[in-house]
Amino acid sequence: MNHIIDLLKEHRSVRKFEKRNVEEKKVNAIIESAQWSATSSNYQAYTIIRISDPEKRAAIARLAGGQKWIEECPLFLVFCANLKRSKKYWEEIDPLILSSTELFITATVDTALAAQKAFIAAQSLGLGGVYIGGIRNDLPTLCEMLDIPELTYPVFGMCLGYPAEFPDQKPRLPKEVILKEEFYNEQGDENLIEAYNSLINAYYSERTAGKKDDTWSKNCGSSMMAKKREYLGSFLEARGLGSR
Repeated sequence: MNHIIDLLKEHRSVRKFEKRNVEEKKVNAIIESAQWSATSSNYQAYTIIRISDPEKRAAIARLAGGQKWIEECPLFLVFCANLKRSKKYWEEIDPLILSSTELFITATVDTALAAQKAFIAAQSLGLGGVYIGGIRNDLPTLCEMLDIPELTYPVFGMCLGYPAEFPDQKPRLPKEVILKEEFYNEQGDENLIEAYNSLINAYYSERTAGKKDDTWSKNCGSSMMAKKREYLGSFLEARGLGSR
């Protein structure tokens, strides 16, 4: 349809990178693109931390479950939802409002929107990358490592660089499962998801030379159960987030 739509539909997770730095001009363009993302009421409730120190990278890779691409990628960013700036600089607010679930969601959405625009900007500059949700395995340690204050928390990391490989795209759910007209309904979803499970099973089998025999339903279920991170509720509340 046009080159922007083509770019958006080319998303894939890249975990292997060429051994060359991302030019500062491109880094600046990526961050500036993130800054022009949509933001609720112009709150801009996020902070981006660039991590270059090899020891920090190695420590983050370990707490994220051994994701070595955190150490190897040329550019690693941590995207944080931030309401501390609001407490310090906004006028005529009751600080208690900052602990509301509404503002917790707002700051998290602001962060995700900024990250997505950063990722798309990186793609447009010939880069690739992958989001790192695994940093949430141990946020207390990460927050101490990065001096992250109250009312602020790391949402995810992002590895970026020049791709050393272009893995096949993982098929997505059928559009009819995602898009509903006028009201929510699940009519026809069961058959569509059954067919999608078969498609994903073939994808995994081909990608792993038959070593992985999974479906979407099986893989997502086991992944969810392996990433409970049940400490997060009390951790966020202790940082003044989402407790009201």
